[in-house]
Amino acid sequence: MLHAQNLTLAIAERTLCASLDAELKPGENWVILGANGSGKTTLLHALAGLRVPDAGQIRLDGSEIGGFPPRTRARRIGVLFQEAESEFPATVLETVLTGRYPHLDRWQWEGAQDYRVAEAALEAVGLNGLAQRPLATLSGGERRRVEIAALLAQDAPICLLDEPTNHLDLRHQVQVLELVAGRAHRPGHLNVFVLHDVNLAARFGTHAILLFDHGECRHGPLADMLNRSNLEQMYHCRLREIRDNGNTWFLPD
Repeated sequence: MLHAQNLTLAIAERTLCASLDAELKPGENWVILGANGSGKTTLLHALAGLRVPDAGQIRLDGSEIGGFPPRTRARRIGVLFQEAESEFPATVLETVLTGRYPHLDRWQWEGAQDYRVAEAALEAVGLNGLAQRPLATLSGGERRRVEIAALLAQDAPICLLDEPTNHLDLRHQVQVLELVAGRAHRPGHLNVFVLHDVNLAARFGTHAILLFDHGECRHGPLADMLNRSNLEQMYHCRLREIRDNGNTWFLPD
């Protein structure tokens, strides 16, 4: 579905990733991991077609992603940004309905089906009782769940999520990742997450892209990527590896 083909990304004189060649397929949950400032968000934006690569290209369904009209691309790819700010007053439901815009013609108003989809998305994130609340009155965690509901309402088969667990407590971190990662079981669906929590990545990911220093990047099945050697090199700190009931967890030492 998405193919990063010999992709190189740089900012100023610094290379973030060099010659990345990764094919992301339906049914997979990819996780992008790296230290602060390693280029995770920049890579996610490139995969979404929002940033022009310094070399190489992103291909969507076999074609260069820049060749897709924005509305067509938005029907295929949904993006959850790291932080979303709105300058306009709106209710929770009105905010979630923005996810339906790619499915509407120019000047077309939302119909009954769009409202049903938006209300179902709010129910999925546990906010159906707040539909008429002004967005500005919500907590940070509630706002984050509204943003995720808007992404679900968009109903794009490819979802790219930048730190989806921002502002969420432990219960909602797990619930949201279960909800979104479970979409990969639907035919033709794919997710890519930027995460800071290695243990959440281990629980919900199937594949990973690791961003190291000086443009080095590695990718592959999660079981091959998540090991103490890779993680200590990437995060520049010592880690403890804990095994429990067949699972492996990593903690700072």
